[in-house]
Amino acid sequence: MRSVIVEADGGSRGNPGPAGYGAVVFADDHVRVLAERKEYIGVATNNVAEYRGLIAGLAASAELGARVVAVRMDSKLVVEQMSGRWKIKHPSMIPLAEQARALVAGFDAVSFEWIPRAENSHADRLANEAMDDGEITGTVREAVTAGYAPGDEVAVPTSSTATKSVATNQVSPGWTGAVGKPTRLLLLRHGQTALSVEGRYSGRGNPPLTELGREQAARAAKMLANKGDIAAVVSSPLQRARSTAEAAAAALDVPLRILDGLTETDFGDWEGLTFTEAAERDPQLHSDWLGDPSIPAPGGESFDQVRERVEGVRRDLIALYPGQNVVVVSHVTPIKTLLQLALGVGPSLLYRLHLDLASLCIAEFYPDGGASVRLVNDTSYL
Repeated sequence: MRSVIVEADGGSRGNPGPAGYGAVVFADDHVRVLAERKEYIGVATNNVAEYRGLIAGLAASAELGARVVAVRMDSKLVVEQMSGRWKIKHPSMIPLAEQARALVAGFDAVSFEWIPRAENSHADRLANEAMDDGEITGTVREAVTAGYAPGDEVAVPTSSTATKSVATNQVSPGWTGAVGKPTRLLLLRHGQTALSVEGRYSGRGNPPLTELGREQAARAAKMLANKGDIAAVVSSPLQRARSTAEAAAAALDVPLRILDGLTETDFGDWEGLTFTEAAERDPQLHSDWLGDPSIPAPGGESFDQVRERVEGVRRDLIALYPGQNVVVVSHVTPIKTLLQLALGVGPSLLYRLHLDLASLCIAEFYPDGGASVRLVNDTSYL
């Protein structure tokens, strides 16, 4: 990915007061949204929040592998200071500007442009959502400090101006501020195949489970049966995943649903090759593919395309199984993508996270849009 556009904003209700930032990364067509970031940062000034938004947007661009970044903000101060035309006098701005400049140094080119507030509406909306979330987070923190445990009912303001409370909302784990009962996805990777033994790209090919793979599926099924309270099992249509899912569904005595969106990445001409063989076959393309999720394998698909269909599956599962536990049997890339969506991070996670065969991860998605990751790469039952 070469060029992106970053729009960032920050705000404070009181200056200083409860503050938050928002940042959005667009493709160079200024239409396709590649990433969004927002965060409540506590009590701070508008300028601090604006710098934090800039930093978040630059960091997200780096995660996406961008080399050229066009920053657009309605903060005259940040734009002029980052362009070097205005001096930075306030002590609180200096470390933030240094952090932003360190990120800028990692790109080939970064430009800064002031835009009217009306043209920065996407980032402004995210910043206001972050400040709204801050009031919810503060209430949750007070509830926990007062002795409430996760699962207890608490009254939470629905917005910065609302006075009514929301009952029967559960406190989420940690300090996410998410409320409601989540749809919990138990993400199970399929068992061993001959291609996985040899470390070969295994996408749309359909190798069966090995004897060890069938044993791994049986052990995983037994573990899930012991957990209980699972509404359904959903699976990729590929045989290695489907066989693993069938074992789980039988042990749980629940329906099995096949979802095409859970299929592994189409590695195209690299199917069946090892990492080294693919790199030797197409050295430049393979290198570019590793650093840019928008680039497809030759004759295959990109990780951006995988993310799009997995995001559709996530939305469907939340709608089909609200507040329920669902086993999702799939492959490395779709599972990592669901974890990426839950964590709200960039595609670097795809390359840095290891998932063993027949391993279990758990991600929760809340009805208000919050998310939480509870478990990654558990193989204790094998």
